[in-house]
Amino acid sequence: MARIAGVDIPRDKHIVIALTYIFGIGKSLAKKILKDLNIEETRKTKDLTEDEIVKIRSYIDSNFKVEGDLRREITQNIKRLIEINSYRGIRHKRGLPVRGQRTHTNARTRKGRRRPVGIKSKAKA
Repeated sequence: MARIAGVDIPRDKHIVIALTYIFGIGKSLAKKILKDLNIEETRKTKDLTEDEIVKIRSYIDSNFKVEGDLRREITQNIKRLIEINSYRGIRHKRGLPVRGQRTHTNARTRKGRRRPVGIKSKAKA
């Protein structure tokens, strides 16, 4: 397995798909990287030479924030929003949708399971 940005990318997939296993690289960015390095998208990871893998690794390290650095930056941005008590920060703190979605009927993913209302436990006789 080739190791790029601390991630083992799969050997039996096309390189354009295998690069998307790295956090912060999607399909369009993977295509751009391969185009800049003149590597065919349809080649499998196992068919790449060691020089091509090194070129991909150095290109990603020098031009993009990926994996741990990107995750750290995202969490710091969210902490900053919470700290300054912005609207978005308050929504993050309360576990509600941040980007203006409705919450009256939907948003179950952010809000969690429904808590039943009005159910009383049986009184002891």
